[in-house]
Amino acid sequence: MPGLAELQEAVGRSGSAIVAFSGGVDSSLVAAVAARVLGDRALAVTALSPALATGELDGARSVARAIGIAHETIRTDELAREGYRRNGPDRCYHCKTELYSQLGQLASARGFAALFSGANADDLGDWRPGLQAAAEHEVRHPLVDAGFGKADVRALAHELALPSADKPAMPCLASRLPFGTEVAPEALAQVDRAEQAVKALGFRELRVRHLGATGRVELGADDLPRAMGTGREDVVRAVLDAGYAGAEIDLVPFRSGTLTRGLGVPSKSDGHHPDG
Repeated sequence: MPGLAELQEAVGRSGSAIVAFSGGVDSSLVAAVAARVLGDRALAVTALSPALATGELDGARSVARAIGIAHETIRTDELAREGYRRNGPDRCYHCKTELYSQLGQLASARGFAALFSGANADDLGDWRPGLQAAAEHEVRHPLVDAGFGKADVRALAHELALPSADKPAMPCLASRLPFGTEVAPEALAQVDRAEQAVKALGFRELRVRHLGATGRVELGADDLPRAMGTGREDVVRAVLDAGYAGAEIDLVPFRSGTLTRGLGVPSKSDGHHPDG
């Protein structure tokens, strides 16, 4: 089983690096080890766009402070890319191309030797067109280099007491739109409003799928009984108040990859997230 020593070695090979940083457990672990090994030669950077869910930036800032890494933000404009707006199965490629293009420019201007992602070894068998973009921009994946799968990431994150050790995955808001549905700022904002409203009811892991005029709520197995019982009316009202004409609660417990299943490719994730 890989451990801290292997990850420190993988990180240290670069000398200096910018970490594509969402504040999720994967990028947080890379950033924490980069801070240990590289010190002020490591910089965590979070990309801001309409696809970033409310609260994610505050969470990333909090994690960066806790692990002691310098943290900055940049603005990305993936919505200006036709391939991204078109929202085909390769949407993540266009999003990551925008991200890594901008991070590469920042690294060049500041003299950082490498770009790091939070991709782990389990992602290699997944449908991740963003990894193609990473390869084209020579992005390094220290977790992959050190042989870390998702379980290894969680275990070491707990060992290092990272604040994000138990944070649920939070892919970008565009992952809630079925492929072929154009990615528009209004749709992203509507999804965000609905998800924030449902979270305010005490539900932790969820997705609101944007099905035109209908918002379909997917909830974890532990939360689903309450949502289908005493909490049903509140959940439906939260979605309707976000601007949807109709609201549904999926009877099947939430599983990541809902929108990628049926493409004929393996899937462990339901879309692009900054952890790669």
